Amino acid sequence: MNDAAVARADHEQVLVRTSRETDIEAMLAIYRHHVRNGVPRDVEGTGAPEPDDLRDRRKNLKHTRLPHLVATCRGEVVGYAYAVLFRKRPAYRYTAKHSIYVHHEHVGRGVGRLLLRDLIDACAAAGFRQMIGYIDADNAPSLALHEKFGFARAGLLCGVAYRHGHWSDTVMVQRSLGAGITAPPPVTSPGR
Repeated sequence: MNDAAVARADHEQVLVRTSRETDIEAMLAIYRHHVRNGVPRDVEGTGAPEPDDLRDRRKNLKHTRLPHLVATCRGEVVGYAYAVLFRKRPAYRYTAKHSIYVHHEHVGRGVGRLLLRDLIDACAAAGFRQMIGYIDADNAPSLALHEKFGFARAGLLCGVAYRHGHWSDTVMVQRSLGAGITAPPPVTSPGR
């Protein structure tokens, strides 16, 4: 992941880079807004994480090959994305699960597209072979974005989330990275 990756989104320059400790409050504000007002893409959460939770997540990811990115516009964090291991067991170590959150004032301006592109590239460069995402079935823009990036619908989880007074379905999406399942993974050192 190149910290100097610059792109254009809605005529404003957007920079995608690795997240920093100083980005935590802005990331939490974005997530809290989605929890209160929107359709969170991360259906596992029941509320916003605390600052220490996000600090711990960043610290743990920093010591792994998993990316944790932010998008900035004019120096302000306008979105963030990260990947975690799909499952903790060693057999799943080549599959990442991702989440993307965009500031509500920047939705529809290409920020999610930039974050997803760089997240895919970072996961592929780190040796992952599959990427998984869980998206609220009512989140048509996110589903369309993932489809444009080669994600296929891999399953529908009916009524798995209850928020804002109703049950929500979740769509599981998946795409291959690198050689995907066409070849075995490289021999790696223990502990990877």
